[in-house]
Amino acid sequence: MRDNISTLLKQRKAGYSLPRDFYVDPEVYRIDLDLIYYKQWLFAGHDCEMKLPGDYLTVQVGEYSVIVVRGRDGEIRAFHNTCRHRGSRICTQNKGSAVRLVCPYHSWSYDLDGRLLFARDMQKPFDPQALGLKPVACDSAGGYVWICLAQNPPDFETFRRVMTPYFAPHNLKNAKVAFESTIVEKGNWKLVWENNRECYHCNANHPELCRTFPEAAAVSGVLGAAGDPAIAAHWARMEAAGLPSEFHMSDDGKYRLMRAPLLPHAWSYTMSGEPASAKLLSPDVTEPKIGSLLTFNYPTLWNHVLGDHACSFRVLPISPTETQLSSRWLVNADAVEGVDYSLEELTQVWMATNDEDRRIVEENQRGIMSPAYEPGPYNAIHEDGVIQFVDWYVGALERALGGAARAVA
Repeated sequence: MRDNISTLLKQRKAGYSLPRDFYVDPEVYRIDLDLIYYKQWLFAGHDCEMKLPGDYLTVQVGEYSVIVVRGRDGEIRAFHNTCRHRGSRICTQNKGSAVRLVCPYHSWSYDLDGRLLFARDMQKPFDPQALGLKPVACDSAGGYVWICLAQNPPDFETFRRVMTPYFAPHNLKNAKVAFESTIVEKGNWKLVWENNRECYHCNANHPELCRTFPEAAAVSGVLGAAGDPAIAAHWARMEAAGLPSEFHMSDDGKYRLMRAPLLPHAWSYTMSGEPASAKLLSPDVTEPKIGSLLTFNYPTLWNHVLGDHACSFRVLPISPTETQLSSRWLVNADAVEGVDYSLEELTQVWMATNDEDRRIVEENQRGIMSPAYEPGPYNAIHEDGVIQFVDWYVGALERALGGAARAVA
């Protein structure tokens, strides 16, 4: 299959959408898992979801089930969610809290650091030290927890150094998740990302979002932000207030950070444009109308961090034509629902936008399923973010395959 994927990469036309097999073929999906999702750092959840020892969440990445848990020492670790006895899943819920991690099959019990503590009536010789849970690389940056399934994970420290100054003022490590939503979009994971990386479609499809979010290509894309006077002025005001804001993209295009203004009247992503929460995320960020801190980190995370709340979105493939999108809304840990915020006002814009995007992605997938589909040209102004994502994806595959495949001009 790797020879086939190299051939497909060589056949793609620069500035055009990908050939059909990239969106429908089970073997390409397998390659995507093996060479991208099983090799890259992935957003798992937030530090604040695991405030106390024993708090955990589980993540399903392709064939791998992973437990992310806070230990008694305060450290967050990750383990394969597979009992060392006969392989049963240990944690069966999406999240929870436990004194120990106990397999429901035969009650083998593990400490929060992964050590095997109890295995009933096992005959000697038996070495519990050799049967602890298998670790998964785990790290944290800016209030976001990351995992990597690779035996030799790529560098994480560079991303942490870049991300931390942007996110530190918002104190997301000490926020709380006010609401979480998970949906399944019946489309390939790359279509979910392509749709996210442009606002060419926003005016016709997102009436709620367009009340506050500018459709400007310089905001949704990756080119032209520094040359936009309104964005440059916003950056200058934010930097003067101590909020890192200017555009930064990694050399390989995997992640980008920038703070973008909303429409002039808007404070937040609400139908009125007014703050969704009366209690700001952090007492250190009181500057009015700070806009949204936009970040993407392929292949799992995009997010929006505002003054009053934050939203994170996690993308995980389920099949060649299904993708799970998990959305979280974070507020100040001391904010009280019904007093400082209402869930309806907090979530209305992105709940509607997610459902609209789900419909768009599913119709896109249905159209691509037709043998009549052939790659079409991207709009270089409005879809430069899509071009950038596709270029990153192709480059990641090429690097993993050990060679470059030049696109057809």
